[in-house]
Amino acid sequence: MDFRNYQDQLANIQTPCYVYDLNLLNKTLDACKKAADQFGFHVHYALKANVQPTILKAIQSKGFGADCVSGNEVRTAISAGFDQSKVVFAGVGKTDKEINMALAADIFCFNVESLQEIEVINELAKAQNKIAKIALRLNPNVNANTHHYITTGLAENKFGINFWELETVIDLIKNSLNIELIGLHFHVGSQINDLQVFKNLCAKVNEFIAWFDTRQLPLKVLNLGGGLGIDYHHPKENNLVNFQAYFELFHQFVQQKEGQEIHFELGRSLVASSGALLSRVVYIKEGIQTNFAILDAGMTDLLRPALYQAFHKIENLSKQQESISKKYDVVGPICESSDCFGKAVELPITTRGDLMVIYSTGAYGEVMSSNYNLRENANVLFLQ
Repeated sequence: MDFRNYQDQLANIQTPCYVYDLNLLNKTLDACKKAADQFGFHVHYALKANVQPTILKAIQSKGFGADCVSGNEVRTAISAGFDQSKVVFAGVGKTDKEINMALAADIFCFNVESLQEIEVINELAKAQNKIAKIALRLNPNVNANTHHYITTGLAENKFGINFWELETVIDLIKNSLNIELIGLHFHVGSQINDLQVFKNLCAKVNEFIAWFDTRQLPLKVLNLGGGLGIDYHHPKENNLVNFQAYFELFHQFVQQKEGQEIHFELGRSLVASSGALLSRVVYIKEGIQTNFAILDAGMTDLLRPALYQAFHKIENLSKQQESISKKYDVVGPICESSDCFGKAVELPITTRGDLMVIYSTGAYGEVMSSNYNLRENANVLFLQ
């Protein structure tokens, strides 16, 4: 996202403000769709990344499905125009209320994560006189080499069914008259930039495919999750991920059977780069060892840095031409020491009132905001 073309629109902007570049968003969606279509792959957008109605409308208009992890996400996706036959409901703790709502909506599939969940879905589906289609979320025990808070595919994580449970799971499904097993689901983590991780996943997927083949259990769908990362360090130069290389790897290494569908659940890689958080400097505090640039945005607006020390590139839009610089800890106003966007950030000499940009906030930014300290929600602006 390059703000040089929007100086007039930003001059009097009320901060903090989430800004979305709809041109970049559509460019990203088109690149993903083109690459996926080349191999006949199906893509579901992970709503947990961003649920701005304008964003959802753009994604839905391209024909993507929806990956949801709560009942409200299922409801929001359908209300936004996503075809319920393309809605997938995942999550380790689905409530009866959420399951009942999704059953009534005739969604495509439940990604189930435990034996007890299968029992509950079967019971609730029977009460509605429905057959619930499910995919088993299997734990491939693949290290995503990412932050431990967003690693989801190891045996020590809460997610998924482990290999040693499979025989019991299959017996349960055979005796569950209101359950139809249509496939398998995998997801190893988030913000993965090393494609070797996905190659390792393919090897595990092939092992599971072989296990089901030997038991003559056909699988219509292989849902391989998402997790594709973006370049947070160079947001202007590398604002598009290489969808072609990503999908080509799975096409090359997954031993797909004839008639078998391959599905993905992408979120961050579709929306992150198109969003930024704008904020103004409220105060400058100069110390002996540390200078602080205190912004009017805080961890209530962007939680990622405080939650798992995530990096976001920060720039001073008001002083782009100046060459003299200082290092600042860029912090917010919240009464928590963790309310910090970046430490020792090299910036031009920064003063009160300067307009700052925190890049790559289109995913897990606005959607994770809160009203802690009774803070107001950030404003929203769309650029196109």
